[in-house]
Amino acid sequence: MALLRWSAPNDLFRPFAEMEREMERLRSEMDRLFTGFRGLRPGRVGVFPLLNVSEDKNNIYVRAELPGMNPDDIEISVEGDTLTIRGERKPAEVSDKVSYHRREREFGRFRRSLTLPTRINVDAVDATFKNGVLTIVLPKAEEVRPKQIPVKTQ
Repeated sequence: MALLRWSAPNDLFRPFAEMEREMERLRSEMDRLFTGFRGLRPGRVGVFPLLNVSEDKNNIYVRAELPGMNPDDIEISVEGDTLTIRGERKPAEVSDKVSYHRREREFGRFRRSLTLPTRINVDAVDATFKNGVLTIVLPKAEEVRPKQIPVKTQ
């Protein structure tokens, strides 16, 4: 008489789980190799300009790093709950006799959009550009600002 032995379900799928882990390890290694090859840090590929977004009770502040740019080459627009920064970073003027050893600063057109966390007063938006940093102040709409309500006694 022959005895058949059935494996537990986990034993049946073990080779697939091991293969999945190995594929993930290979993908991670390839990502590391290619980002290192291009001289870029992971998470920074193709994102320009870099943004910091903060807020207080009255405003949202967006700061964008735009080194070497002319403010006339930057366009800011707000449509609904989306802020968009567009522009073009022009290449540096270099003689034809120069050959590069390394060229990491990108140039060309860019567009960066950001969904705002709350409604804003579009008519009161202000933007300043100083030392390569664009600062956009977006006042919150009156209806979303916190209001102090006095308590009356009787």
